[in-house]
Amino acid sequence: MLTFMKTVAVALLAGVAGAGASQAPPPASAAAATVENGRKLYVKNGCAECHGLEGQGAPTSGPRVGPNPLPLEAFIKYVRAPKNQMPPYTGKVMSDQDLTDVRAFLAARPKPADPTVLAP
Repeated sequence: MLTFMKTVAVALLAGVAGAGASQAPPPASAAAATVENGRKLYVKNGCAECHGLEGQGAPTSGPRVGPNPLPLEAFIKYVRAPKNQMPPYTGKVMSDQDLTDVRAFLAARPKPADPTVLAP
């Protein structure tokens, strides 16, 4: 009986470990490909024209959108029905997956330097 219980315990632990493995994050190369695709889409679809090549924004055009973009659902909702001067990007222009990649690109941008570092 004890041997049976040990076998069941080992099987359960292996199942738990295996379940966690299936939910592991994507390999770094897949994440890098998503970020690179997002960069290409960001430039191709004109986002960089107003928000800057790094999502840094500008006082006379679009606001800063990176490196801390909105949560994905809010990001997609806003891009589909924006306020003010930004044109809407329908699913015909950029799919939800395209917007997911663009958001990954923006989230991967380096954080701006601390203002105290730039002070004279």
